[in-house]
Amino acid sequence: MPNGKVKFFNDSKGYGFIVNDDTQQEIFVHVSGLSHEVREGDAVSFDEQEGKRGMNAVNVRAI
Repeated sequence: MPNGKVKFFNDSKGYGFIVNDDTQQEIFVHVSGLSHEVREGDAVSFDEQEGKRGMNAVNVRAI
């Protein structure tokens, strides 16, 4: 399970981006993929799932 840091998350729109610690790639995250509430700068673990426009972070949990 990869780890990363929340780069951006817009609560009102329900989406954001996580930067993967290993690859430094940005991964899209939708509020439906969150297991816990997250904020910008939070360290998280997540699973990756193929989405319509690339990889999405799902099962996102603060660590």
